[in-house]
Amino acid sequence: MRAQGHSAAQAARECQGGLPGGLRRDGCTRRAMQGRGGVMGVPGGLCRTGRCDGGAGRAVQDREVCRWLGKGRAARAVRWRRRRRRWAGSGLRQDRGSAAPVGSVEPCRAEPSRAGGTMPSYTVTVATGSQWFAGTDDYVYLTLQGTSGCSERHLLDKPFYNDFERGAVDSYDVTVEEDLGEIQLIKIEKRKYWYQDDWYLKYVTVKTPVGDYLEFPCYRWITDEKEVVLRDGRAKLPRDDKTQILKQHRRKELESRQKMYRWKEWHPGFPLSIDAHSHSELPRDIQFDNEKGIDFILNYTKAMENLYINRFMHMFQSSWSDFADFERIFVRISNTISEYVMQHWKEDFMFGYQFLNGCNPVLIQRCTEIPKKLPVTMDMVECSLERNLTLEEEVKQGNIFIVDYELLDGVDANKTDPCTIQYLAAPICLLYKNLENKIVPIAIQLGQKPGPDNPIFLPSDATYDWLLAKIWVRSSDFHVHQTVTHLLRTHLVSEVFSIAMFRQLPAVHPLFKLLVPHMRFTIAINTKAREQLICECGLFDKANATGGGGHVQMVQKAMKDLTYRSLCFPEEIKAKGMDSKEDIPYYYYRDDGIKVWEAIKSFAEDVIHIYYESDEVVCEDVELQAFVKDIYVYGMRGVKASGFPKMIRTRETLAEYLTVIIFTASAQHAAVNFGQYDWCSWIPNAPPTMRCPPPTEKGTVTIEQIVESLPDRGRSCWHLGAVWALSQFQDKELFLGMYPDEHFVEKPVKEAMAKFRKNLDEIVNTITERNKNKKLPYYYLSPDRIPNSVAV
Repeated sequence: MRAQGHSAAQAARECQGGLPGGLRRDGCTRRAMQGRGGVMGVPGGLCRTGRCDGGAGRAVQDREVCRWLGKGRAARAVRWRRRRRRWAGSGLRQDRGSAAPVGSVEPCRAEPSRAGGTMPSYTVTVATGSQWFAGTDDYVYLTLQGTSGCSERHLLDKPFYNDFERGAVDSYDVTVEEDLGEIQLIKIEKRKYWYQDDWYLKYVTVKTPVGDYLEFPCYRWITDEKEVVLRDGRAKLPRDDKTQILKQHRRKELESRQKMYRWKEWHPGFPLSIDAHSHSELPRDIQFDNEKGIDFILNYTKAMENLYINRFMHMFQSSWSDFADFERIFVRISNTISEYVMQHWKEDFMFGYQFLNGCNPVLIQRCTEIPKKLPVTMDMVECSLERNLTLEEEVKQGNIFIVDYELLDGVDANKTDPCTIQYLAAPICLLYKNLENKIVPIAIQLGQKPGPDNPIFLPSDATYDWLLAKIWVRSSDFHVHQTVTHLLRTHLVSEVFSIAMFRQLPAVHPLFKLLVPHMRFTIAINTKAREQLICECGLFDKANATGGGGHVQMVQKAMKDLTYRSLCFPEEIKAKGMDSKEDIPYYYYRDDGIKVWEAIKSFAEDVIHIYYESDEVVCEDVELQAFVKDIYVYGMRGVKASGFPKMIRTRETLAEYLTVIIFTASAQHAAVNFGQYDWCSWIPNAPPTMRCPPPTEKGTVTIEQIVESLPDRGRSCWHLGAVWALSQFQDKELFLGMYPDEHFVEKPVKEAMAKFRKNLDEIVNTITERNKNKKLPYYYLSPDRIPNSVAV
């Protein structure tokens, strides 16, 4: 990138230094001789011919300057020579006494057109991204395509100025011989100058000779010697394109994207994912700006250093002494949920509360019938029931709830470390709503098949028996949360939506403009996870009992329950019997989730009604239908039982479909991801592995057995580093409703966005007011803490 911070005045002063013999001061002088970054002296004989161009010769000159001047001054000198070559090629005056024109694409004085009048002039404004390495030193050319003709290829360059620096907005005057009519397309070409550098182009605006402004959103990287053809920012459906040139542009964009974004099966039975083995193989537009920022190994190591636990990270097979010993790696942060969890994790109230508002609040459901595989009797639970009703009567009144971890039954435990045998269980937990409307456990069975070696543990049992049974449930809940609730139902599903969007919706389509902020970095984070985290011998294997292949089995089994209706938040809550606020008043995940769902749906409806006049227009949108079909056929593997639509026929159905996509990528992921450190950092409350088998009889459990069952020091540290890293927001995080990239330019859509943000602000205020003075505030679904996309 070019050096920054030089003014034109500095450039003029620097260029007046002494020049040794052999360097010329005439119009053929190279950049190394004058102007911005000019040098005080260059060894004689660098170019005595007076010619500053020529491929091989120029490269030799550049190397000579580098060797003689050193890094900083050499770079400025070579850049200045490049500028001089541009001026020579564009017909600009090269004497320093002449006033420089605004841009390098026109002569110093306006020339008459062939008809004898002044030639039409367009003002072109180019905005470069502000992320690291977004600027370029390459040559940038512009071509305007109008209804009446096409302009020549114009080099965008200004004298005594560094064009296309990071965060810059540069303007140029482009003069054409004849009026081009209505501008339909612009072509931006990038050609190598000295070395290849990528350029992030945000947008281009064009002011026409009659004073109209046209906006051309880009928001993508231009790599190597590539080019992009942009349409103006007005969103268009396929039916809106009448001219052949616009139809062809639309078709070519999708053809190009479908070659870059290819489906691939990572594991049998999984939703298909992107065809890339590593982050670096992804298209540049969807890569992270800084790959180091999402390097899991680096981040986990840093997390352990920040938490001061790196001294324990290699102490595998080394057990803790007791529960208090776990505090040696627990970082206390004043007034946080994690500290409260550490103090109250043994209590039945805290155990039950987590099913409602912990980081996995999606499993609990109202029990309508005690399952035969859980032979609980009235005698067992009578002391836990508070309404003088039988167990059957409590069930009928809706006071009994159940969480069943049947998914874990038969899943292989991690065998990657031969020195440590690890265990899994598939418990069933029965819960009760007491007179205080608190959810508390009343019975736990640690296996799916009842029998004498699979006892039902009760609150009336010995203290350590009951405590260990609850620890096993918490460990099982952790595994289902990480692999199914989090990985499958947010990450992998959102990746399906992302790939289908890039393959089937062109940039001009209103649904692409609506969805693309919610697909930001999703494919990249999943690719990095497959590369480092959940791959064979990845970080997931280090500390988790479902590592080494168990997590793969879990996803494969969970696919049968991944249905379209289960992703519709209000319907899923209702299907589990958890929708009544009167019966279950403290289910904040439900309350906040429905508010956010309704706000997103209202926004989606507003956008849909701007572009789709009727249901017929929805049916006729071939790109929309291809998008929906791609998700069903490839993402959901064409399984009819998934309930994913093959086609969308109404605006109402489309609004729901888009709400599912946006809610899953934003709110649902936030609800199950960013509470991981709060609820899982106290190891006994969420053990990532268990080193002893589940107890098969009562009355034998000791505190020593419990501590021996819990993760060793090394696995505990890796677990703590993982939940810390996963709970952090990205740098410069974009939260729900924040759309700094202006893909939409129409006023009605911007008004819809403003309404959306207002609705979200009201939700934030409601949640903030509710959380005041709460020891356990629930804020994971507060819109100001919901990132737009799955990016961590």
